[in-house]
Amino acid sequence: MIARIIEVLAVFTTGVISAMGYGGVVLLMAIESACIPLPSEIIMPFAGFLVFKGQFTLLGAGFWGAVGCVVGSIPAYYLGMYGGRPLIEKYGKYLLISHHELDLADRLFQKHGSAVVFWARLLPVIRTFIAFPAGVARMNMTKFIVYTFVGSFPWCLGLAWVGMKLGEKWNSDPRFKTWFHSFDLIIGIALVLAVTAFVWHKIRSARRPGAGAAS
Repeated sequence: MIARIIEVLAVFTTGVISAMGYGGVVLLMAIESACIPLPSEIIMPFAGFLVFKGQFTLLGAGFWGAVGCVVGSIPAYYLGMYGGRPLIEKYGKYLLISHHELDLADRLFQKHGSAVVFWARLLPVIRTFIAFPAGVARMNMTKFIVYTFVGSFPWCLGLAWVGMKLGEKWNSDPRFKTWFHSFDLIIGIALVLAVTAFVWHKIRSARRPGAGAAS
């Protein structure tokens, strides 16, 4: 089951990027940044593999990945801006966003300002959801777009670089293929267990007494 989920995600990702080129990178990273769990850790390494194949450039993959992050973040920003805190208090549990995290986001924006968007884009998981609290805080849109792009670019570039290097290794060392097939399932299981633990923690937090009360 786990291997099947990973395979489906990989096939979907590679199919979209192969068919649409850089446009596919923009589309998939936009989905990832719109609070939909499509991992950039799958999207960008494949774009990097196409860098190795000569179909993309490394800077191009990083750039268009970051553009996709901006495109997907804008709807999430406006959802936070116009829906505001009442919306997340009512429906946040379905997005696995707790009152505690909303309070934390508010404090971070008050303490550190718009720089939070830049640093959050360099962190797994958080990077996917940071646009919503930015909208709730009514961050200046121009700053939001600039910081989203600048923070997303090194993330996308780094993952693409990893994919490029893996492509080189795959091609030059036959032993790497054997090693990869021996451990890819273990890696996949570890990733799924980590995500499951995160989701379970969020569900338990949402069910705690007083979790639904407004702060």
